Amino acid sequence: MRRLTDPRLLAIPQLIFLGMFLYGFVAITWSSLHPEGTFTFEIYASFMMQRTYQAILWRTIEVSVWTTAICLLLGYPLAYFLARARNTELLLLLLISPWLVSIVVRTFGWMLLLGNAGVINRGLLELGIISLPVRMMFNTTGVIIGLVHVLLPLMVVCILSVLVKSDRALEEAAGSLGASPVQTFTRVIWPISLPGVYNGMLLVFLVAMGAIVTPILLGGFRQTMVGSQIFQEVFMLFNFPRAAAYAVVLLVVSFVLVIPILLHDRHLRRKRNI
Repeated sequence: MRRLTDPRLLAIPQLIFLGMFLYGFVAITWSSLHPEGTFTFEIYASFMMQRTYQAILWRTIEVSVWTTAICLLLGYPLAYFLARARNTELLLLLLISPWLVSIVVRTFGWMLLLGNAGVINRGLLELGIISLPVRMMFNTTGVIIGLVHVLLPLMVVCILSVLVKSDRALEEAAGSLGASPVQTFTRVIWPISLPGVYNGMLLVFLVAMGAIVTPILLGGFRQTMVGSQIFQEVFMLFNFPRAAAYAVVLLVVSFVLVIPILLHDRHLRRKRNI
């Protein structure tokens, strides 16, 4: 009789989730290829030919890349500070506390800040810095700001999980051998933290690619992204085959774009094991 502690039993939940994912992917792909009960590539052909759909896809990629880059620039120093702080647990709790609030509520908060009559514009007008309100909503800028606020904790947690496990003795050894702080960071700290950086980039990028609420509220329907377009197709136009096609395109494009990160991460892991 096989013991219940057999490590191979841990693969069962993974196989179940993988099966559910494959079933869903096959189902939406079938729906997109049979919009009226007959097999056709008409929907995908329209994506390739019409500039409107191409613009939506490129806008989604652009916003996701910018969001990932800004989250990395802001999240890495914050994660390093938390890893070296005495009260890391308390500070981390404060960092992730916004997740306790609905994303809709948080996005409405940004609408009050970024609107033409919002807090930021009114403050700048009263200080005489600007003469007319700066448009920070219903454009790409507003969407990126909202997504960075939502996804920054993901980046910080991924990097922090690696930094807290790193051996401080390596940094001290580098300093004792004459390495400057910059050399210690580039040759010791940064290589050690790369797995966390890659995980954070993957999570932030993939979640940003499929974002719905933030692009709708801060970007409007003129700055449509793929996720918000799927929402419109399902709940406003009731065009389920087209929504399924959007979902398939989003999944394939996201997978293709993250392949370089996955390959480089795998290369680093193999190099460390040698």
